[in-house]
Amino acid sequence: MQQFGMEVIVLEARDRVGGRIATFRKGNYIADLGAMVVTGLGGNPVTVLSKQISMELHKIRQKCPLYESNGNTAGGVQVPKDKDEMVEREFNRLLEATSYLSHQLDFNYTGGKPVSLGQALEWVIKLQEKNVKEKQVSHLKAVIALQEKLRANQQRMMTTKEKISELTKQQKTLGENKNRDITQEFVLRSKQRELNNECREWDQLLEQQKEIEEKLQELEASPPSDVYLSSRDRQILDWHFANLEFANATPLSNLSLKHWDQDDDFEFTGSHLTVRNGYSCVPVALSDNLDIKLSTAVRQIRYNSSGVEVVTSNARNQSNAFTYKADVVLCTLPLGVLKQSTQQQQMPSGLPNTVQFHPPLPDWKVAAIQRLGFGNLNKVVLCFERAFWDHNANLFGHVGSTTASRGELFLFWNLYKAPVLLALVAGEAAAIMENVSDDVIVGRCIAVLKGIFGNANVPQPKETVVTRWRADPWSRGSYSFVAVGSSGNDYDILAAPVTPPPNPGSQQTPMPRLYFAGEHTIRNYPATVHGAFLSGLREGGRISDQFAGCPYTSAPGAVPAPAASAAAPSPSVVT
Repeated sequence: MQQFGMEVIVLEARDRVGGRIATFRKGNYIADLGAMVVTGLGGNPVTVLSKQISMELHKIRQKCPLYESNGNTAGGVQVPKDKDEMVEREFNRLLEATSYLSHQLDFNYTGGKPVSLGQALEWVIKLQEKNVKEKQVSHLKAVIALQEKLRANQQRMMTTKEKISELTKQQKTLGENKNRDITQEFVLRSKQRELNNECREWDQLLEQQKEIEEKLQELEASPPSDVYLSSRDRQILDWHFANLEFANATPLSNLSLKHWDQDDDFEFTGSHLTVRNGYSCVPVALSDNLDIKLSTAVRQIRYNSSGVEVVTSNARNQSNAFTYKADVVLCTLPLGVLKQSTQQQQMPSGLPNTVQFHPPLPDWKVAAIQRLGFGNLNKVVLCFERAFWDHNANLFGHVGSTTASRGELFLFWNLYKAPVLLALVAGEAAAIMENVSDDVIVGRCIAVLKGIFGNANVPQPKETVVTRWRADPWSRGSYSFVAVGSSGNDYDILAAPVTPPPNPGSQQTPMPRLYFAGEHTIRNYPATVHGAFLSGLREGGRISDQFAGCPYTSAPGAVPAPAASAAAPSPSVVT
């Protein structure tokens, strides 16, 4: 917008640029506290940025061994590869089953309420457990049927044996008579025929006996599992669920079954990468030559048909109130802060992160803000004097002991040149740990690492950082997700500009004065840095078209809209 001749002022409540892109730097230690991963380079605008600024991209090796703590002071045990792969296949199969329920059977509501992904997964697991019980019953019935068949066969064999014995005696008696008449000869030959038939019957019964016994042995040697998942299997499955909760920044029970993965088709191609010199190099470079007011908290946004006024104060002490006047506002407040601003009627006034809109945002905008989810993901940075883990592994996982705690320190990242580990806290654990002191959290981290690598191998960290994104007054969470009752449409609604009400008596529809950008406003690329970046380009283009005039048209022969005159005052934008 600045290049299009507009006067742009950026208001930033923090004492740094970047928002949820935040890099910890101390000495040789580097760690990203917020955004961390570049999710593919094919088609990604971050690829272009990486060529323009100094971004040290490093391909993440996806291999992730899982470890279980067994209480042994010498260290834990690695989950066997075949076990890990088996549970991962079952995890993917469960997700496929929930997708089938939603998209093929349209099973998205129960009792008139939308179904969550977590609900659907537990239902499928229960169906699998039911299937296991049915297989057990079927197996038992098959064993009983074979046993009955074996018993009946043995009974027939006993009867046949008795007949053979009796016929043999009769044949012997008749055969001893050398002076048999024709009638006696006929009887003898009849007995011989009966004996032959009974012997053939015996051979058939004996063969059946062997077949039945073999089938019975096979059934008894390979009974079906008495459980769908053993307790150990469920713990490993919960690790994969925790990883999914990390990807969505929320417990699975909060995700819409139908729409949680609505952006999957738009993922970029290529490997995932990390920025070894810290992701904050991006916003720092992009902020060059911009008029940025740091530590400037927005308190009110007033908009009407004539323009906008943004009332601010010092973010540290709420002093030095100042009002900026402009033609438009580009609002990039995180969704968590927008949610709080729409609930301010029920909250005490004067909260440092509460932004008031005058007039209030329209109902359609407020409804979308409330429907769409805003999640939470936290990190624990552990800086050590030396590395005690495998240098070649970028990831290793810790399998928790309970479903409730599955997201607690479930994944450790080794991404930087210095000996730094990043522990992730996802799902329910992310909210719980925000209320726990740093010392307790770090102590728990060290206990987990000792459970994996052994007490003697894990030193105390030199530096530590614990994030609490939900409590952060300028973000109120980490990134957006499609909540139960929401859909991808809500991203489009959040992206739509707001037009002020017309002046009394005026017949002219005012132009939009309030625009929105951010990862929560881009349907195809939500919860990503590139999504936030693209949304900024989108709104910059929209505002420029509105105030400077669109320099092109797709209609053949049409006259382009006039650009803003050089003599006219430059449109002003506050963002």
